[in-house]
Amino acid sequence: MQTLPYGAWPSPIDAALAAAHDGHPESVGFVGDEVWWTAPRPAEGGRRTLVRLLPDGTEQSVLPAPWNVRSRVIEYGGTPWTGVARPGAEPLVVFAHFADQRLYRYEPGGEPRPLTPLSPVGGGLRFADLAVLPDRDEVWCVLEEFTGDAPTDVRRTLVAVPLDGSAHDDRAALRELAPARHRFVTGPRLTPDGRRAAWLAWDHPRMPWDGTELLVADVTEGGVLGEPRTVAGGPEESVAQAEWSADGRLLYASDRSGWWNLYRDGTPLCPREEEFGGPLWKLGQRWFAPLDSGLIAVVHGRGATALGILDPETGEVVDAAGPWTEFAATLAVRGERIVGVGASPRSAYEVVELDSRTGRTRVVGAPHDDPVDPAHYPEPQIRVFTGPAGREIHAHVYPPHHPGCAAPGGELPPYVLWAHGGPTSRSPLVLDLEIAYFTSRGIGVAEVNYGGSTGYGRAYRNQLREQWGVVDVEDCAAVALALAEEGTADPARLAVRGGSAGGWTAAASLTTTDVYACGTIIYPVLDLVAFASGETHDFESRYLESLVGPLDEVPGRYAGRSPVEHADRITAPFLLLQGLDDVICPPAQSERFLARLVGRRVPHAYLAFAGEGHGFRRADTMVRALEAELSLYAQVFGIESPDVPTLELTP
Repeated sequence: MQTLPYGAWPSPIDAALAAAHDGHPESVGFVGDEVWWTAPRPAEGGRRTLVRLLPDGTEQSVLPAPWNVRSRVIEYGGTPWTGVARPGAEPLVVFAHFADQRLYRYEPGGEPRPLTPLSPVGGGLRFADLAVLPDRDEVWCVLEEFTGDAPTDVRRTLVAVPLDGSAHDDRAALRELAPARHRFVTGPRLTPDGRRAAWLAWDHPRMPWDGTELLVADVTEGGVLGEPRTVAGGPEESVAQAEWSADGRLLYASDRSGWWNLYRDGTPLCPREEEFGGPLWKLGQRWFAPLDSGLIAVVHGRGATALGILDPETGEVVDAAGPWTEFAATLAVRGERIVGVGASPRSAYEVVELDSRTGRTRVVGAPHDDPVDPAHYPEPQIRVFTGPAGREIHAHVYPPHHPGCAAPGGELPPYVLWAHGGPTSRSPLVLDLEIAYFTSRGIGVAEVNYGGSTGYGRAYRNQLREQWGVVDVEDCAAVALALAEEGTADPARLAVRGGSAGGWTAAASLTTTDVYACGTIIYPVLDLVAFASGETHDFESRYLESLVGPLDEVPGRYAGRSPVEHADRITAPFLLLQGLDDVICPPAQSERFLARLVGRRVPHAYLAFAGEGHGFRRADTMVRALEAELSLYAQVFGIESPDVPTLELTP
């Protein structure tokens, strides 16, 4: 056992290793009896490929570079592919290609063929939440269509895309299924007999976790949707997902009780103070899936999520056995087979299959393989801290951990407080090699699921209403100070870090508190007035009305909380990371923020990455960003870190 200062421990987890394992399987589905999913390829420009699990258990990447299976609908995307098996032939697959956002038809062994046209207007035509209807020779999905150059010049509706390719250069051949009555919609879900459809809709200024409407309509003889009727939801009721059972009954997840619980035809099936749904950041997310037997596969929990099977007649849930402590919002079922994506603090996300008849659970795809000795992984603690006014703050604390190193007696470790994005989201308790990159070197990490996070009920989620920049900042600071006061962390070596909304929290923390010695701000919101005045995409263009308040009513609040207006208050060194192609948090905000610092002599660095949008996906970007972050902490905390390039701080 070596005795070395915290932060100076030698680690086998370098930035390249962490980058290579970034991302995880998404959008699982069945094509006949085969399981398919999308998977990240950081080393291939950050694209996502489509993976097919062959009958012999081998994984096949069915689309080579540069094909990138990813939708840009609402910028965060949605289910970008669908497929059907065909007797005596290869499967038919339809997918959205990120570069041009067209839908393509693909049969393995052939070349993808475009099904939808390009548009010269604004952001063009985009598609998500796809479903093939073989009997109609169509794909039904959400169309996002730009009508001008502004981010908010957009309409969304439900369309049928012909599979014969007749619409590949003809917008008029995309058959609209219903008038565009709402700003946002999800893809239609058809009853087993194909006679009715259900979908979700909502309008500005609501976000889908604030309130949605569940709409049902008949499918007419002409193959369009009749007059819809609202059967659930409203301004203060969020319906997160809807499906039809095998016998044609409507199932949905609603938070009308204060928790996303499951309902069948309006009747609660398993009323509990836990979540059976979540925030709809991507169209087509699935927290439940009905089986032919009448049972329902569910992803549920309070904080962490489990994969279980709900008996709607008794309300009982039996969870799958296995090491997984977190399941993503993607499920697929076929017969009695259930497929999901699960992870744990000791394993990354992998494709998991559950047999509902036997209860047997096994990994079938993207199996976790330890790239280093797992003795170097952190050992997290689930903690609940007390914040201002006695409110609860949920957090995951990852103490420094190394099997062969210890710090000198009496030394306290540095800690980095991680604020998640969203902010309507949550940090899952799973193995993350970015966290292990720091903890294995002797730097602790604390992920804060501050007030406003999901997974703890609507009341907890609503703590952030008109309090963004207040509650999130206070909760992170409360956790940091509590760790220092209990002797877990060095009070002089605390840092704050976050991306997107977490970048906002990190920047706001540096301008309004003196808790942190430095911070890392990643593709952040920095200017509330600009964000609310057209400097972001349509989906979140009215988000601040709930997070801060209506701009025309509380303009002073927008200015008072914006880090760009108070850059003069920053005295702590910081690192600012930005994607130059980011349309959600554009680089203009970072550039204005930095302009306010000219002449103030606050040590800082700005790294901007061409070809990166909102969320870094390229391996070389992630390596540079992670090494720069470690160098910042080494310089500020007084740590020797010879294995990473020195980040040049200005001035």
